[in-house]
Amino acid sequence: MNTVILSIILIPVVEIYLFIKIGSNIGAFNTISLIFITAIIGIIYARYEGLNTLRSGFAQVIKNELPAYEIISGAAIAFAAFLLILPGFATDTLGFLLIFPLTRKLILKLISKKFKKKDISSKPYIEGEFEEFENDDDRKL
Repeated sequence: MNTVILSIILIPVVEIYLFIKIGSNIGAFNTISLIFITAIIGIIYARYEGLNTLRSGFAQVIKNELPAYEIISGAAIAFAAFLLILPGFATDTLGFLLIFPLTRKLILKLISKKFKKKDISSKPYIEGEFEEFENDDDRKL
């Protein structure tokens, strides 16, 4: 089954389960309040971290360096802010993990290991020679 379809089905199921479990322990009003509080605090902190990443990116550009980590980190912060806006405890947990710099760096390192290119020297290559001709008459058939 496609992972996107599976996550579209499973994420709401997990969130509803957590709403019921946490709501039965702390009450419905406190659960709803906790959802709003985590969203507000998360968005404020995401804004703060986003501005720090933007400053760091500009510092890299001033040094004539490519701000690759800052670009990826900014995308992760935007995704974390999206997760924090969604109501739910599992999405909030993942969102907070992506917002904090230490855990964001660890998560991005784990993800980047999957997409790293393998060593080129291990791949086979074909050796050959070529000649350049001025016009078609010089070519031997």
